[in-house]
This record gives sequence, structure tokens and C-alpha cells, in this order.
Amino acid sequence: MADLPGYVRTCLFTGKLAFLAILVSSGIVLQILACALYNNWWPMLTVLMYVLLPMPLVFFVGSDTSSLTSSGGDSWVDATKFLTGASVVGSIAIPAILKHANVIGWGALAMELSSFLLFAIAIVYYLQISSDDDYYMF
Repeated sequence: MADLPGYVRTCLFTGKLAFLAILVSSGIVLQILACALYNNWWPMLTVLMYVLLPMPLVFFVGSDTSSLTSSGGDSWVDATKFLTGASVVGSIAIPAILKHANVIGWGALAMELSSFLLFAIAIVYYLQISSDDDYYMF
């Protein structure tokens, strides 16, 4: 990809960012629709978990995300992995518990889980495009 002109690389990177923005905005729309369509705002509790999800990464790991995929690490990296995993499980468990308690319906549960899936795809896609070094060379 280094032999492509600069404007072509810019367009490719802009397309990746646009796709990432579409994924995130679709997840937000599904989150709001899960509440608005059924006139029940309890599913917004999962937004709390979405806000808490990146906090351990920001506070404990910083910009060194390669240490998260390694098997060894210090206790701060282990704490980060645990807290991030607990937030991910909470993002799935809150709608499931609300459905089990008959607070929300099946449609709201499906929209909540679809929203979580879109956010997860967006995070994986962001990590994939940020690991590419090609877009730094404009």
C-alpha cells in the first residue's frame, strides 16, 4: 500500500473512519430505540457499563495496549483485564437480568444485545485499524 498515491491512502483511511462512525452510531441508535420503542428506560443501565468499560484501560494500562494480549504482566495489567472483563459481562448481564425480572420485553433485549454486538465489532475494528501503520504515512 506504500506505492499508492497519498490521496488514495487518505480516502481509504477516511472510509475506514466512516465505517467506524456508522458502527458506533448504529449501536447508539439501537440503544435508544430499545428504550423508546417500548417506553421503558431501564435498559439505559447498560450505558453505565459502556462508560465504565474503557476506564481500567485508561487508568492502568495507558497507551501500551500490547500488554493486554500478552500472557505475562504485572498486577496492574491483570487488574485491568479483570475489570474490563467484568464490565463486558455486566453489559450482557444487565439486559438479561432485566428480561428475567420481566422489566423489559424480548424486543428490547434483542436490541440491547445487538447494540452491544455493534459496539464490540466497532472496538475490534478500531484496534485493527489503529494497529496498521500505513495510515500514518500521508
